[in-house]
This record gives sequence, structure tokens and C-alpha cells, in this order.
Amino acid sequence: MLHLRLIVPADRTDDVVRTVEGTVGTTHLAVVPGVARNPPGDLVLCDVAREAGDELIGSLRALGIDKTGSISVENIDLSLSSRADKAEAEAPGEGADAVLWEHLTDATHEESTLSVTYIAFLTLATMIAACGVVLDNAILIVGAMAVGPEFGPLAGFCTALVQRAPRLAWRSFLALIVGFAVAMLLTVAFSYFMDAVGLFEEVKLGAERPNTNFIYRPDAFSFVVAVLAGSAGMLSLTSAKSGALVGVAISVTTVPAAANAAVAFSYQEYKQAWGSAEQLLLNLLGIVLAGTLTLLVQKFLWARQRERTAARSGGA
Repeated sequence: MLHLRLIVPADRTDDVVRTVEGTVGTTHLAVVPGVARNPPGDLVLCDVAREAGDELIGSLRALGIDKTGSISVENIDLSLSSRADKAEAEAPGEGADAVLWEHLTDATHEESTLSVTYIAFLTLATMIAACGVVLDNAILIVGAMAVGPEFGPLAGFCTALVQRAPRLAWRSFLALIVGFAVAMLLTVAFSYFMDAVGLFEEVKLGAERPNTNFIYRPDAFSFVVAVLAGSAGMLSLTSAKSGALVGVAISVTTVPAAANAAVAFSYQEYKQAWGSAEQLLLNLLGIVLAGTLTLLVQKFLWARQRERTAARSGGA
């Protein structure tokens, strides 16, 4: 269930109440007149089944409540109410399958912002991966994948393509390009430093490295894994099952590939650097393709579910 807290201009309260009452899957409606001060208006509270949340939020935005008042949405972890159970039963589909497009757009907008913190995490992840490729240590590679924040802008780019949001697409693209560029440049400098103090050696980079040589040897499996990871990541994001993101983080090799390219470049191992760059681009392409297709399929299936529900309601 979702809990909505609305600040509504007094002259729109009746419209909002009718909208809430007319949406299947809503309950616990309460109106407190005149308590809001900034902006002034009435306070309207209600609970809605997750699978009906996107429809209700869209209807409220169509009334302009997001501009003249406010719409706040919170997840309800526990609701002991027979009315809530009834609302969830009446709402179409399953809550785990529902996509809250407004929430997804807002979340990916925040996660795809190019900030000092984002660059810092990406740079640290790339440096950790640089240590992993030189030492041929798979544990460090996994750690770098978990630290890297690049899935945020990737998810933002997929969302932008599906929702036709050019500003979000540009923000996400900029975060990816600038973030990886800065992280790789700083990792080149880090590699020079580590070599100067005797911790990195060119002979280690040129060794067979059975645990990490896949990073600069892209093949069909690289793309397949990226596609599967992209789908899993987007599903975890849209269904609010964020724990699955940990699995996604250790399934792709974007950050390690960027790290290997940086270290190889510092030692003028251009062939290996190019192979790592191919691996990086292949993974980015696979994730974006799979994430976008996953969202499109979810959007199509949910639209069909709404059509069936509307048809049943009309027949009744």
C-alpha cells in the first residue's frame, strides 16, 4: 500500500475527493479543512494499493495539484486493516508488478545527477578495480562493482527513452560520460603513483591473469550478462526490491573495464586498453538496451491490465 498526503486548494478539494473515491483500490480517505499554511489549503490523506497508485497520481497531476498544492507519497510497510486488504484485492494486477512512473522518473532523476559524491564513488570504485586487475584479485573486482554508482544514470537513461524525457536523458548521459572520463583520468594518475612507489608493475598487467583477463577480452557472454543484469536491475528498481541491485552490481563489468583501460593506458598497453574499452561499451549498450525493453514490456503489460479491468467494470 501507498500513503498519499495532499495539500489541496480549498476550491479543488471536492474534485480531489471525487477523484480518490473514483479510483479503484483506495481507502482510508480523510479531509482536514484549512490546516495547510504553505501553500494554504486543505489536507487530504488516503491510502491506495500500489497497483492503482500510478493511475491516481496521474489523475491528481491532471488536476494540477502538483502545481497548486503538493503530492507526497510514502510506502506503507504494514497496514492492519480489512479495508486496506479489500482495496488491494479490488485493484487490478499485483502490486509487485506495478510501475509508479512518477516515482521512477523522480528517483532516476536524483540518481543520475552529476555530483561530487557520484564522481567520488565512481572514482574510488575504479581505483579499487585497478588494484584488482593488477593483483588478478576477483574479490576486489566484485567490491568495485558493488561500490560503483553507474547504474543510476543507466536506469535514468532507460527511463528517459521510455518516458520521452530529453532532459533526463541528457542528464543521465552527461553523468555517464563525465563520470567515467574523470574516474579513468584520475585512475591513470593513481596508476602512475602506485607504479612510482613500487606497488604496480607492468609485468603483472601483462601476465595471464586467469581471474580477471575477461575484463579486456569481450565476447558474446559479455553482452548476454549485461542484458540479463540490465533487466534484473530495472525490475528491482520498478518493483522497489532494491536488495536485488547488489546482485546486479556484481554481474556487470563496467567499472572494472574502465579501470583496466586506465591502467593499461598508463603502461602504454594500448591493445589491452582498447579491449577494456570495448568491454565497457558493450556492457553499457547491453544494460541500456535491456533496461529500456524491460520498461517497455512493463508499460505494455500494465496498459493491457488496465484495459481488461476497465472492460470488466464497464460490463458490470
